[in-house]
Formats: sequence, C-alpha cells, structure tokens
Amino acid sequence: MEKEILQLFSNLTELDQDVQYESYEELMKIMQEPVDWTYAVWEQLVKALTYNNGNARARAAQILCALAAKSDPEERVLEDFLKIWAVTYDEQFGTARSALQAIWKIGLAGQVQRDLVVSYLAKRFQTCLDEKHPTLIRYDIIVSFKKLYDQTKDPKLLDIAHRLINEEQDNKNKKKFKSAIRSK
Repeated sequence: MEKEILQLFSNLTELDQDVQYESYEELMKIMQEPVDWTYAVWEQLVKALTYNNGNARARAAQILCALAAKSDPEERVLEDFLKIWAVTYDEQFGTARSALQAIWKIGLAGQVQRDLVVSYLAKRFQTCLDEKHPTLIRYDIIVSFKKLYDQTKDPKLLDIAHRLINEEQDNKNKKKFKSAIRSK
C-alpha cells in the first residue's frame, strides 16, 4: 500500500480534527475510483465499527461503504453488511445518520448487494417510527434511493421509493420526501 494512503489512514486518528477531516475527504475522493488496497485495511475498518469513538465508527462505516461500491471484488461486504448496518442504529444519532447516509453506496457493487441494501432500507423506513428522529431517518432513506437510482438508473428503485413515500401519514413529510426524490 502506498505511503500516501497509509498516512491518510494514520491521520484519521490525529487529535487535530482538521487533519482528520482533510484526510477523510481525500480518502473519499480517492475511493471514487477502484483501489487495490481494500483488503489491506478492511479488517481494521470492520473492527473500528465497534470502537468507543463515534466518529471512528462513522468513518469506518463510510469508508467500508465506499470501498464496497467499487473495490470489493471478493464481495466481503456481504459477510460484513450486518456489522455496517448495526452502526445505522448507533446510540449517537450523528454516527448512526452518517452510516445510514453512506450505506446506499454498497448497492453500487452489484445486483446482490443492491437487493440487500434496498431490502434493509425499505424495512427500516417501515419500522423506524419508534426510533429517535424517524422523519430524518425516513428522509435519508428516500435520498439514498434517489442517489442509488441516479447512479444505476434502475427504475425499480424509484418505484420502491414512491411506494414508501405513499406509506407516510404526515402530508408535510410526504411532500418533503417527494421533493427529495425529484431533486437533481
């Protein structure tokens, strides 16, 4: 693995949050294309999903999702999906939301991954009403369907999103969700 990449991962543990953020942003930019160092960091990232630090858990989930999207030919994400998904229920809502907003990327890896992500997101939309901030969770799920659609052009994704939106009882929320699916 290149020294530059190692340094970026090392910087994620720096005390200086600006250094952490800049390194995270650089890694996310690099991972928009396939990388060859996925499995050099995979197990450590899976371990980080359970660290005490919420930011570390969120970053690990986000990075794993990004790696799964374009750089997981062994499909390890299928074995570790539930560990990543668990972070979407994190006790720290910011951590949970960061993971939830990234999980759609796994659906870019292939049809099996897409079906997995879609089924979990749809079920979560239907069952999140007793959670803290259910409207935000539902909004993030609808946005995830839109992002996945924008990348794959799979019309079934919009069909599912519209079906879920129609389940919303609050007309104000329904309008907000419809707006999110139409945006861009």
